[in-house]
Amino acid sequence: MLIVYKVGSMSKELSESARKVQEALEMRGFSSHVVELPDSTRTAREAAQAVGCRVEQIVKSLVFKGQRTNRPILVAASGTNRVNEQRLSELAGEPIEKADADFVRERTGFVVGGVPPIGHAEHLETFIDEDLLRYAELWAAAGTPHAVFQLTPAELEAMTGGRVVSIK
Repeated sequence: MLIVYKVGSMSKELSESARKVQEALEMRGFSSHVVELPDSTRTAREAAQAVGCRVEQIVKSLVFKGQRTNRPILVAASGTNRVNEQRLSELAGEPIEKADADFVRERTGFVVGGVPPIGHAEHLETFIDEDLLRYAELWAAAGTPHAVFQLTPAELEAMTGGRVVSIK
């Protein structure tokens, strides 16, 4: 299936990873459209500059792993917030550690800097930063360090099945 995103009179075919996210959004009934940009969206600051929003409105998809179970844990954090790993360990019910790039790719199907909140290779227990609920409009990675899509906090909750928590 070829997915083409139109911007005005310009059409562009999405890359394979971005197309995977677009298909996941459509299959789950979300109306968001993945956009691939010429500028990097790898960091929250770069993404905010590329789409013209505040850094706080960027959904950082951070992957951790349980030290005992080796299960992947996704934190959807506001672009300016740091995750309190002790708090996350308490929420996860086991000690956690940051996942390395190979683990992230293997368990999500996406590269670091492009991990979306939807469309992963397997189920990820998800925690959503409560600070994201302050904004009507959010932007999240869409499979590559150049792809994003717009969404609302309610859509983020619905697409991830995540639990809204304080992660700071």
